[in-house]
Amino acid sequence: MKVRTLKLREAHKSINGNNDINPSFCSVLWDQQALHLVTASSSDPSISIHDPLLPSNPPKILRHHRDGVTALALSPNSTCLASGSIDHSVKLFKFPSGEFETNVTRFTLPIRALAFNKSGSMVAAAGDDEGIKLINTVDGSIARVLKGHKGPVTGLAFDPINEYLATVDSVGTVLFWELQSGGILHTLKGVAPNIISDTSFVNVVSWSPDGETLAVPGLRNDVVMYDRDTAEKLFSLRGDHVQPVCYLSWSPNGKYMATSGLDRQILIWDVDKKQDIDRQKFEDRISGMAWKPIGNALAVIDVMGKYGLWESVVPSSMKSPTEDIPSLKNSNGVLLFDEDPEPSTSGGLSEFGEDSLGESEPCSRKRLRKQSEFEDPDEDIDDELSLLPKTEPRKKVHRSSKDNLDKGNGLRSTVTSARLKMQEAFQPGATPPQRGKRRFLCYNMLGTITTVENDGYSHIEIDFHDTGRGSRLPSMTDYFGFTMASLNENGSVFANPCKGEKNMSTLMYRPFSSWANNSEWSMRFEGEEVKVVALGTAWVAAITSLNFLRIYTDGGLQRHILSLDGPVVTASGLKNQLAVVTHVSDCLPSNDQMLEFRVFDISNGTQPLTGRLPLTPGSHLTWFGFSEEGQLSSYDSKGVLRVFTSQYGGSWLPIFSASKEKSDESYWVVGLNASKLFCIVYKSPDMFPQVIPKPVLSLLNLSFPVASSDLGADALENEFIMNSMHLSQIQKRMEDMAGACLDTTALDDEAFNMEATQDRCILRLIASCCNGDKLVRATELMKLLSLEKSMKGAIKLVAALKLPNLAERFNSILEERLVNESKGTYKSPLLNSNDRASLTADAAISKTMVTSTGKNETPEPRIAFSSPTLSAPLFIKKANKQEHEKSYQNQTVNAKTSMEPSNAEKVKSAENVIGVEVKMTGEVLKVQSQRPSNPFLKSSNNQETSKKDLDQLTSLHPSNPFKRTH
Repeated sequence: MKVRTLKLREAHKSINGNNDINPSFCSVLWDQQALHLVTASSSDPSISIHDPLLPSNPPKILRHHRDGVTALALSPNSTCLASGSIDHSVKLFKFPSGEFETNVTRFTLPIRALAFNKSGSMVAAAGDDEGIKLINTVDGSIARVLKGHKGPVTGLAFDPINEYLATVDSVGTVLFWELQSGGILHTLKGVAPNIISDTSFVNVVSWSPDGETLAVPGLRNDVVMYDRDTAEKLFSLRGDHVQPVCYLSWSPNGKYMATSGLDRQILIWDVDKKQDIDRQKFEDRISGMAWKPIGNALAVIDVMGKYGLWESVVPSSMKSPTEDIPSLKNSNGVLLFDEDPEPSTSGGLSEFGEDSLGESEPCSRKRLRKQSEFEDPDEDIDDELSLLPKTEPRKKVHRSSKDNLDKGNGLRSTVTSARLKMQEAFQPGATPPQRGKRRFLCYNMLGTITTVENDGYSHIEIDFHDTGRGSRLPSMTDYFGFTMASLNENGSVFANPCKGEKNMSTLMYRPFSSWANNSEWSMRFEGEEVKVVALGTAWVAAITSLNFLRIYTDGGLQRHILSLDGPVVTASGLKNQLAVVTHVSDCLPSNDQMLEFRVFDISNGTQPLTGRLPLTPGSHLTWFGFSEEGQLSSYDSKGVLRVFTSQYGGSWLPIFSASKEKSDESYWVVGLNASKLFCIVYKSPDMFPQVIPKPVLSLLNLSFPVASSDLGADALENEFIMNSMHLSQIQKRMEDMAGACLDTTALDDEAFNMEATQDRCILRLIASCCNGDKLVRATELMKLLSLEKSMKGAIKLVAALKLPNLAERFNSILEERLVNESKGTYKSPLLNSNDRASLTADAAISKTMVTSTGKNETPEPRIAFSSPTLSAPLFIKKANKQEHEKSYQNQTVNAKTSMEPSNAEKVKSAENVIGVEVKMTGEVLKVQSQRPSNPFLKSSNNQETSKKDLDQLTSLHPSNPFKRTH
């Protein structure tokens, strides 16, 4: 059998008080979803929480013990981390945040072993003082102290059915405890090695996932299996270990076992066949192992504090270690820190043992009766018995308990599903920390902020994409350890998490220019951690762990402090607007995040927008911000980009999907404008861009995820929907300007050109419908045309295609349009009359206020969620309209086409008609025949964008896509 080698990386230093390198007992464990890896060492007082997907990133460090950490345990639902130490204490932490919760107990000597029961309601702790404490994790009370060992207790294990607790001590004695009575069922003396002289080597015990078998290191360099009820020896695993087994671990399905020995090798066993199937040799002894709960991997850590991940532990030709996991292992967990359970009355162990509901049964249970009980489909093995009253014998109580749970008899607060992971707060445009490498604190459409850690300080640099802004800003030496930042035209803001003895978080703002000296300012928060920062025009915002939104002026005045409804996820600012995303509630059972967004108008002190933030099922938010035109936008981990529009009372439109692009590429969003997504393309296994080499910015076309059309005109249909969205956004901007009593003339040409572009798109769609014999759809499109000459062009088109019935219908639609216009009753299919009336009324009211008071009194902003629509009659000027009609008559004479019976010639003739109409439209409206690259670009009297610049903007890798012309 080939012996492989596995490279390990250092997590802890094995150094004693004299700075001598000594072997130490080190621990490793996974969380339920395999998202975090936790390590500890008996020579290091800190606990490390690693990201297994990004092992090069520095881990999260928990420093609360005063001496080495000798034991770790994670609740079954992965919400609570327990740790034991040489400092005699047992501490509980929230997981994965690492927030310290409480000291649950203290011993007189060092702790050596910890274990949670199946529901997480109880943790067992033991150590050198020989006693075993059973602790209620809900209120921290000690249910019982078990005494029976004659040496330090080094191993603990609750059986998966929560009837027994198995323990082992350093002299090799194994005890079976009955949880109901607290008595000893079986005593196995001297069955495990005597390791009392070596604290880096501990005896352990482990139940098989189905609860049938207890595995114990043997005296012959083997592993011995014992029956759960009779404690009789069943069989042993004996192979190529030449020294005693010092650690063992069952695979999640119980088919395999990993054993490590003092001979510095790991063997992988097929338990049913009782033979080893693979092995690894290491430089140092492996003191801890943990099978990955999802996949085929084994985490290991040696006595020198180095850990690693052994991938593909089980050969691919064999059953996966996570396939066919016994149902007994799937249990509900207790939400340890967010409940209000009923208090225990007696404080006895029976109040905390899940299967201790009935009278004590005889100690010698027979295997046959036990198996028949397990095969009863009505039994519910997931009972939370810590608070249940004593009733009938155990078999009946299982059924009644399940019925009671279904009726919701007060146990809802205790028996709950394992809490799924809520997304943690993040800063848009930031990359995770990487040891020894420069990373992005902020990357947006304006520039970047990067940092690299050195010994005791960090080096921060700010760069702008447009180098024409002026001289480069000087670098900054950071002694605070800033981990988040935001950047705009006026300055930059930085913040760090809580650190130091006083557990303080710092917020600092640095303006780029100021008329006054010493314009930089900072704020300190004690016991309150900044989670996200944002910048706008003359304001700075910070959202903290207390769900406070703190708003400051750019001079440092504490202006507002607001309470948010839930924990913050992210935030972004633009001019006067601040957008904040928070959690609404816990994740759904499908693991979908429940998020809400709010938009604050800082200058007016209002909240114009609020609502739920949609995400692709199973995804999380990865970017959030504003487009260059001020549209609120989001991007999720499934690659869907959405923008907020006032259509349909306020909706999010998916305008880009990574699934429509190359399958092997992922996109790290920087920003967007009306037609392009600015992003950095990366490929697996990369998860984010690196600072060096400088990433190349890519521009991708925005595109709705349209379904495959039966016309084969997906591109035209996408353009049609995109133009409709642009028109609605222009309409909303005009409404806002009119409501603020501002002149909307500047937007007339932009809207008019966009409608001309939409008419050209509709004409092409009508041609596709006619060729595909979709005449009803063509009639619907005819009604959406805005210009009279475009409608006449559509009639000419269908006539060229020899569709007289359709031409007659088109004529009727045109005649009806003209009659309604002459009567003044025409209602555009793209414009809601209520919107138009509201727009006119708002403008009139604003003007009246100015006239009557002599002051420009802007009315209170309001939420405008009416369906946004536009049509040409709202924007076309009379002079232009007369010019259109005159030009159309001249063009019609030149556009006549002979009609031949050949279908190919008919199509060619129709294309000629469309070409003439498009050309005519371009001439009359004085716009380019091609679609403008940026429909949102505001017109300016002294600023024009040349065709050359537009071509540069639309190229895939521009040299500097952010640089603007002046």
